[in-house]
Amino acid sequence: MVQKINISIPEKERELIANGLMKLLADTYTLYLKTHNFHWNVTGPMFQTLHIMFMEQYTELWNAIDLIAERIRSLGYFAPGSYKEFTKLSSISEEDSVPKAKDMVRNLVLGHEMTIKTARDIIQPAEAGNDESTLDLVTQRLTIHEKTAWMLRSLLEEE
Repeated sequence: MVQKINISIPEKERELIANGLMKLLADTYTLYLKTHNFHWNVTGPMFQTLHIMFMEQYTELWNAIDLIAERIRSLGYFAPGSYKEFTKLSSISEEDSVPKAKDMVRNLVLGHEMTIKTARDIIQPAEAGNDESTLDLVTQRLTIHEKTAWMLRSLLEEE
């Protein structure tokens, strides 16, 4: 559902932007849940490092969820808010098992990379609509996901 608003972004672009942000919200929420799951269930010699790192990451993701949902609302659309909706919208699959620690890291790298792609897909419609607010949000999200993916990949390097 869309609300009638006049914020100088054409309706077509607002819809494209909001739909992209809904996918970003779903990816972010799914990645949050996966990261929190791994925080609870990680084992092995890297336990302490990963337990703390995952907590920092899921906390950041949790805070981002609200920012993304509020941007969707600012564009006049309702934000998705159920597992059913998130499952349909997300490019990230849920985890059905408890992987080994390094597989958790690999899995999260892929999740962040998928979220990066989802975020990048929002740039063109946001630029077309002169939506600087969404561009700012997406740029910040890209910076965080790219840095997080790099840090996680660094844990996988062999000596």
